[in-house]
Amino acid sequence: MQLPPGPSPRALSHWLIAAVLIATSSGCALEPEVGQPQADRCTNEDSDPDVEISFANDVFPLLTRSSGGCMTCHNPDSSTPLGVTIGGLNLTSYESLRNGGARTASDIVVVGSPCSSALYLKLTSAPFGSQMPANGPPFWTPSELQTLKDWIVEGAHNN
Repeated sequence: MQLPPGPSPRALSHWLIAAVLIATSSGCALEPEVGQPQADRCTNEDSDPDVEISFANDVFPLLTRSSGGCMTCHNPDSSTPLGVTIGGLNLTSYESLRNGGARTASDIVVVGSPCSSALYLKLTSAPFGSQMPANGPPFWTPSELQTLKDWIVEGAHNN
C-alpha cells in the first residue's frame, strides 16, 4: 500500500518558521510579571473635586519653601539662579511661572493636564534633564505632588 505524498520538507520548514514567529511574538503583547510593580500612569483627574486648590495658599508655598523648594535656582535674586540663567524659568510669581522657561514656554503648565505639564513632570520624574529639585532629596511628597496636580486640573488659576 502506497501512502499519499505529504508536504515537501521545504513547505514544512516554512510552516515551522511561521509557527515559531507567531508563538514568540504573541508574548510581546503581554506585560511581564516580573520585578517591581509599575508606577501608576499619570491621570488628569482631580483627587477631590470638592476641595479647591489655591495658588497663593497651597502651591506657591511649596515652590518657595527652603527645603525641597525651587527658589535656590529659580529666583533671579538668588545667589545661584541657575534655573533662571540657564533654563529661563523664574518661579517667583504666578505670572513668571506661567511664562515658563526657555525649553518649556507655555507647556510649563498645561491647564487641565498635569500629565502634559513640564512643571509636574519635572517634579515626578525627569522627561529631560534631572528630576527637580536639583538639590534634592528631599523631593516633593506624593501629597505635595497631588496638590500641584489638582491645581493644574482645576485650571491653574491665580487664586
